[in-house]
Amino acid sequence: MGYLRDIRTRQTGGLALLVMTGMLLATGCTQQRPAWELQEDLQAQADRLAQESIIVDTHIDVPYRMQEEREDISQPTDGGDFDYPRAVQGGLNAPFMSIYTPADLQETGGSKELADSLIDLVEGFEQEWPEKFSMARSPQDVHDDFEAGLISLPMGMENGAPIGDDLANLEYFRDRGISYITLTHGKSNQISDSSYDEDRVWQGLSPFGRQVVEEMNRLGIMIDISHVTDEAFDQVLDLTRAPVIASHSSCRSFTGDWERNMSDAMIRRLGENGGVIHINFGSGFLTQEAWESSQAMWDAVGEYREEHNLAAGDEAAEAFAESYRKENPQVLADVTDVVDHIDHAVELAGVDHVGIGSDFDGVGPSTPTGLKDVSYYPNLVRHLLERGYSDDDIRKILGENTLRVWAEVKRVAADL
Repeated sequence: MGYLRDIRTRQTGGLALLVMTGMLLATGCTQQRPAWELQEDLQAQADRLAQESIIVDTHIDVPYRMQEEREDISQPTDGGDFDYPRAVQGGLNAPFMSIYTPADLQETGGSKELADSLIDLVEGFEQEWPEKFSMARSPQDVHDDFEAGLISLPMGMENGAPIGDDLANLEYFRDRGISYITLTHGKSNQISDSSYDEDRVWQGLSPFGRQVVEEMNRLGIMIDISHVTDEAFDQVLDLTRAPVIASHSSCRSFTGDWERNMSDAMIRRLGENGGVIHINFGSGFLTQEAWESSQAMWDAVGEYREEHNLAAGDEAAEAFAESYRKENPQVLADVTDVVDHIDHAVELAGVDHVGIGSDFDGVGPSTPTGLKDVSYYPNLVRHLLERGYSDDDIRKILGENTLRVWAEVKRVAADL
């Protein structure tokens, strides 16, 4: 059955590589080569693929990280998962900068102002380091930046709260460079119910949310269904005239009934829609054991916040979380678990409908072993090679699928 279970043979450069028992046979040669030579061959091929392919990661939380503590990301940094040298080392070409606004601001106000300030911050990366970064508003921009040796900085808005109740704000944010919008986040908002929120205000999309879907189609903004409820997902798919994405979600079959990940039926339907699921690298998204470990931590932090009447992100709450992690080390997934999710999504929807949305800088220290920051994409590629994926299919997963959907969303908008 597909990539994971069959014996796979991959043709590359005149060599037939049999990925099965840890050995590599040269065409026409019967001599077995040492396992270390096989690993060197695969790593060299993985390094080459990572550098020659366009790698698009649809969710990296650099802006929110930088809002809390400014760092010179043009140079190596001590904190976080992203900086320019590590991105170059990993072959990352187009990290979508997440313009994230916390759900708490839906009650206190300030979502739009925060979104604007984070967009200003990303624009500042290009202005301060124009020889390294370039804003990207289209797939063509990404291709042009790749040829010029620049790292593209497309943007996605995580949480549609900054739109408020005015559809005109969709065009406003598109003109500011927002290329996708995650309809909701940690709480139900004016657009959609949230998978994290037990209070299902709208039983899916709100009436305004239905207008948002239609307007996003018209404007050429990708619709992101990460964080929404299952009901909202189905309603979006019923309404949309363009493919949609899940910018940073993984497969629910590995994490029980956790609604934040996507069910098999949803992944199949997303493929039928022409969209792409982008696998989240957070350990809690990848295995049941890691999810339970992560959930225990967040439950403890939530109880502490409630007991001391603290807002999300409060320094005292952050200090408690750090202390909790030290006393209760989080269970971590492995890079092979990420590949398991890719395998599963490929078998459900096809290789044209799977990408990567790491959530680097957004999942804290819970990134998997073997995939700790943006320098590690070649390690992911090597494991895909070991599973028998062809070079062409790996390029699709690394970025071509995302660029195709992005281009199709813009084509539909032009027709509308």
